[in-house]
Formats: sequence, C-alpha cells, structure tokens
Amino acid sequence: MKTDENDVMEDEEMGESEARTEESTEDNQGLECDFSAYTLFHEGSTGAPCLSFDILRDNLGDNRNCNTPVSCYFVAGTEAARTHVNNIILMKMSNLVKIKHNDSDDDSELEDDEDEGTRDEPVIASAIIGHGGCVNRIRSTIVNNVPLAASWSELGNVHIWDLSRMVDAVNDRQANIAFKQNSAYESPLFTFKGHPSEGFAVDWAPSMPGTLATGDCEKNIHVWKPSGGGSWAVGTTPFVAHTASVEDIQWSPNEPHVFASCSVDKSIRVWDTRAKQDKACMLTVPDAHESDVNVIHWNRNEPFIVSGGDDGKVQVWDLRQLQNGNAVAVLKHHESSITTVEWHPTDASVLASGGEDNQILQWDLAVERDTDVQDDDEADVPQHLLFVHKGQDEVKELHWHPQVPGLIVSTALSGFNIFKTIST
Repeated sequence: MKTDENDVMEDEEMGESEARTEESTEDNQGLECDFSAYTLFHEGSTGAPCLSFDILRDNLGDNRNCNTPVSCYFVAGTEAARTHVNNIILMKMSNLVKIKHNDSDDDSELEDDEDEGTRDEPVIASAIIGHGGCVNRIRSTIVNNVPLAASWSELGNVHIWDLSRMVDAVNDRQANIAFKQNSAYESPLFTFKGHPSEGFAVDWAPSMPGTLATGDCEKNIHVWKPSGGGSWAVGTTPFVAHTASVEDIQWSPNEPHVFASCSVDKSIRVWDTRAKQDKACMLTVPDAHESDVNVIHWNRNEPFIVSGGDDGKVQVWDLRQLQNGNAVAVLKHHESSITTVEWHPTDASVLASGGEDNQILQWDLAVERDTDVQDDDEADVPQHLLFVHKGQDEVKELHWHPQVPGLIVSTALSGFNIFKTIST
C-alpha cells in the first residue's frame, strides 16, 4: 500500500504476500512459506515507516470471526526523514479474507489455485493529515462516540486529534474527496507543550473516558482530565519518581485512578493519582530488568502486568506480589531488545511480544512442556512458546484486534502485517 506522503488513498488494492515461518530446508535457506500455519495473512507498506499505530474500535460488531471477510480500522503516525513531511494516517482495510488452504499437499496445485485468483485482494481507503515532527507514539480512544487520538511528537508536544472526519473519509468516497481537498486545514483539537522534552509514554484510561497520562524522556508524568469543549486540564505538577526516561504507561483496566509505568531506570512503578504527586507511587520494582524497561501491558482479565526490556526478556508480574520483586514468569526466546508486548484481550493466559530481532512471538502461560518428551528439537523450544512469526524488519508495535479474536496487526520498518495464526 505504498502512497505519496501527502496524498490520500481511495479504495486501493494492497498486495498480499506469503506468510513466513522459520523452517529448515535442504539448501539451508531459512525462511520458507507455510500458509498452513495461518488462518489469515496480509501485508503492506506506507511511503514512510509508521513506527506507532493503534486499532480503532468500530461499529461492525464484537467477536467477529474470519470466516467472512474482515474489516479493520487503525490510525498510525509516520517517521519520515524530513520533520515537516510527517503525517497521521487513518486506514480502513476491508476484504481481508482467509487463506484458502488446499486439501492436497501438492505445492503445484496450490500455486495453480492462486494463479486462478482464489486469494482475493484487500481494499484500502485512507485519510492523511500533516503532523509536526515524527510521531513517537499514537493511541486512540472513543469519548462520547467521538474517536480521538493522542500523538507524541518528537518536537516535544502532545496533540489530541478528533478523527471523526477521517473516519467518514475512509467510509465514503465523496467524503474522501472532500476531505482530501480540505485536509491541509486539519489541526489538533488540543495541544500540550508543558513537557520539557519529547517522550513516548501515553495511554488513555479505559475506566475514565477522556483521561490521559503522558510521560517524557526527562522522567516526568502528567495526567490530563477532560474539561469540556474539546479541552483538557493538564496537571501542572508532574508525577516524578523515576530517575530516567519514562518509556511506557498503562492505566489499570479495572481500577480508576491507577496506572503503571516503566523506565530506562530499570524499574516498574504503580501509581494512584488520588494521592499527592510526591506520595502517589504505591509500588516499585526497582530492578525489574537488567537494563531499560521499554514496554508494559496490563492484563484485561487478571491482575498481571507483562514487561519487555533491552535485555531481551519478557517478564510477567503478579500485582498481588509485585513488592517482592520477583517475576512469576520469565519468557526468553528473543535475541534482541523487546519493543512491544500485549496481552490477548480475552484469553488471560495468552500474550504476544515483538522486538528488534524481527520476530513476533505468541506465548500461552497455560501451556507447559511435557517433561517426558525427549525430542532434542522440542527441548530447544522454551516453555509457553506458542508460535513464531517472522518476515518483518525491526518490529516496533503490535496490537491484538479487540473485536476480532486472535487477529494481530503489527508494524515495523518494513511495513505492516495483519495475521491470525491457527494457534489463536
């Protein structure tokens, strides 16, 4: 889905390429197609890399399966070589169809079927607006039926955007044409310039619509509260306990006023915003990882947080035992820094992680290795590892679709993947 950085795509087709999994071959070439491992797989790229994105909830229903073509909306931010040509892109991908597996094991029959057009092409519609500076991170929410996005700019500002016109533009051709003619006049709904530096940490509170928390590279965290009329009241006194850059923030899915944060200082902290700023840090794991803690995610169903760090480890923390500083699970199979982790939205034991080693791994804490198995190949597979997805260069973010169980969207330097494995 390559596009001009300043143009709008209208119902363009996005090419679909082969799913890649690691398999040994006689000529030892490494990556080989294995469609049987996937229920659905599509990929594409934008003109400039989108290193952060978020899936928008839609009105198409919950618990949708892949037996009929799937549609997906998401908002992304670019990281272009030139600061002034960066964009926010809202995309609607429709006609995402299942892979049509051939009952025969004959590869030539599968190729013949594909040549005859048994694999349908997705359709893309997009709306683009300019953004000042690279988008470090972007997160979406819905408040009073209005879709909003918060974007962290490399220029040190945090913007709030009303996505309503962009959503209309990807749903209707005439609205798309009108939007394209006027997109240059789109401006943020609200901008906060009070952070002393750029940052990456941002999250909307799920139990307090419109409430936001942002963290910067100078260790400050600000909490925003909606004040009506498209404005926000941002706390002037930051929450400070970290001693280095705040890398990620996650609000509790169940407890209002409570959020967690992680930092380059190696720690994970849990805060209660009802307390004064200097007393708000309730719990701390001072050395959660051996180096920078890059990302965290709060389980929507159980009292667990998962974290990922520069040490290549994915670790699971029981909030009821957080103070003892011991992770309840350490998942090690990545070969480089972890850049993204996320729990499955409904299956409390399943999570996914991605990193700079070009891998996305799916884990299931409920799956344990059979201790009686003597196979050397299985012995090399870490416990709880469910699936390995490869083919993207430097994975940056992944998200499970909240309304299509098992569907993952991921972004990397090489572009986007949308896939569902047979394991989830």
